[in-house]
Amino acid sequence: MKKEIIISGFGGQGGLAIGKNLVEAGMAEGLFVTWAPSYGPEMRGGTANCSVVLSDKPVGSPVFNHPTELIALNEPSLEKFEAGVLPGGVVFINSDVVTDKVSREDLKAIYVPCSKIAEEVGNPKVGNMVMLGAYVAQTKVLKPETIEHMIEEMFAGPKAKFIPLNIEAFRRGMACVE
Repeated sequence: MKKEIIISGFGGQGGLAIGKNLVEAGMAEGLFVTWAPSYGPEMRGGTANCSVVLSDKPVGSPVFNHPTELIALNEPSLEKFEAGVLPGGVVFINSDVVTDKVSREDLKAIYVPCSKIAEEVGNPKVGNMVMLGAYVAQTKVLKPETIEHMIEEMFAGPKAKFIPLNIEAFRRGMACVE
């Protein structure tokens, strides 16, 4: 098993956090992982993406040209990366932000209303956890309980009050593809 994932969106949408959660959960489950973030000089609103590899064998390089999956949190990300996704791959789209549809018929498209669900659970900032849930439920590459444990670790200390909100967003993302 080898997943090569590009997660891309505007800075502040939480794409890099999705990637970090995936690799930390992958390590906890004994997988070989890489996480390579890339972002412009802007903090919020600029472009940001990361490349993630999850594998049951050692990873030779964190660099790849053709991902097995794409998580597109905004329109420019879908436009930039869709063409490179391997045939048979899966594209996860934040359907509240991206109005275009996946144009290739050899890809599976999963449209996730991240912003709508995030607002329903009480905080528009947890849209990335919604998308993480959709990814985990669709690919089944990681156990949901491992991700929930990573969320608990990420929000330790004074941020612990955000754990239930983020776990609820993650579970709601899972439910929208199950």
